[in-house]
Amino acid sequence: MVTMKGKPVVLTGDKVKVGDIAPDFVAVGNDLSPVKLSSFRGKVVVIASVPSLDTPVCDVETRRFNVEAGKLGEAVVILTISMDLPFAQKRWCGAAGVDKVVTVSDHREAAFGRAYGVLIEDLRLLARAVFVVDPEGKIRYAEVVKEITSEPDYAAALEVVRRLVAASR
Repeated sequence: MVTMKGKPVVLTGDKVKVGDIAPDFVAVGNDLSPVKLSSFRGKVVVIASVPSLDTPVCDVETRRFNVEAGKLGEAVVILTISMDLPFAQKRWCGAAGVDKVVTVSDHREAAFGRAYGVLIEDLRLLARAVFVVDPEGKIRYAEVVKEITSEPDYAAALEVVRRLVAASR
């Protein structure tokens, strides 16, 4: 069960788990271009799903992943995905100095939210979650944060990322 400020929310879509092939999806980049998960094949991909960049916890999380992205090198891509419009994401990144995380919007079709089981249909938001996808496209880490106003387990996700990077060398 997932809650928002202690109140249960219903997630819709297909839940994914470790070992599954990561479902491909198309989201919208800050320049309005389509962004597909499959375009990052061959890299370790961290997908950080957040309700909105304009909220305190999402702000902290995305800034944290931006710092980590700077340390992880070219073999890793960190995507932060939300229902925020691409224009709002671009504005937020500029104001926050976030330049290493790739922000993408799921606002058009909620393709990511439905494919990963993190869409809060009633609110048209995404639940807070972190998925790590290996270079072959398999999910190696999955965390749907139980209380949306809490941060994810950065250490656990980043440990999986570092192991995958080390194994691919």
